[in-house]
Amino acid sequence: MTHSGADIAQLLSAHGLRPSRALGQNFVADPNTVRRIARLAGLETGDRVLEIGAGLGSLTLALAETGAGVVAVEADRHLVPVLRSVVEPAGVEVVEGDALTLDLGALLAARGDGAWSLVANLPYNVATPLVMRTLTEVPAVTRLLVMVQREVGERMAAAVGDEGYGAVSVRVAYFAQAEVVGRVPPSVFIPRPRVESVLVRLVRRAAPAVDPGVVSYERLNAVVRAGFGQRRKMLRRSLAGVVEPDAFVRAGVRPEARAEELDVAAWGRLATT
Repeated sequence: MTHSGADIAQLLSAHGLRPSRALGQNFVADPNTVRRIARLAGLETGDRVLEIGAGLGSLTLALAETGAGVVAVEADRHLVPVLRSVVEPAGVEVVEGDALTLDLGALLAARGDGAWSLVANLPYNVATPLVMRTLTEVPAVTRLLVMVQREVGERMAAAVGDEGYGAVSVRVAYFAQAEVVGRVPPSVFIPRPRVESVLVRLVRRAAPAVDPGVVSYERLNAVVRAGFGQRRKMLRRSLAGVVEPDAFVRAGVRPEARAEELDVAAWGRLATT
């Protein structure tokens, strides 16, 4: 049974807890929303799912209802005992730790081979680092469904020509196909945030969009960062000293182009040394 707003308020009050602003805690307090997230994640009985930032277990319980095996990670040591009391009866394993520093690959590998999904209501201030860390370091996670601040989510899923298209869009596209699959209003959270949220689905590609045997992710990332670091400049200026002048001819990219005009494949060609 998932939490209502009254359930969240009662849990916080009973244990003398308050949402931590420093940790970016906004608890989902709407059963329909968490069930919608679980449905959009496409979970089925026997699937394995990693949840990051489980909080008081609202989304955790909805994930467990699908029949998937759930490992819930929570960094707030004050919340962990309450979380355990709520979700362990539903068969959920709780791990205390910061997902930015935990060895997530080892955590999942210790629980057997096979694919995992990551589903999470991510704190706004760490959403992009957590998604990128998962994509770069945890190949066992093949699907992600994350709830993030609207602007952050739109940047993750943006394509050439979209307003939010930038370096993060290219880095995500290297590893995965991403799309915004829903919006979530501030009214379903406790406390109520000042921004809208979106749900972003990411599906890991069978192989990176750019052949890592030709261009490493590290090299691609360095070129993309340089290009978007001075995005109003022509690429021949912003990439001076980063790529050779003749790289533009080989890549079929105009030296006068701006960073936002290039898709991930074009960035890959330009980064080829």
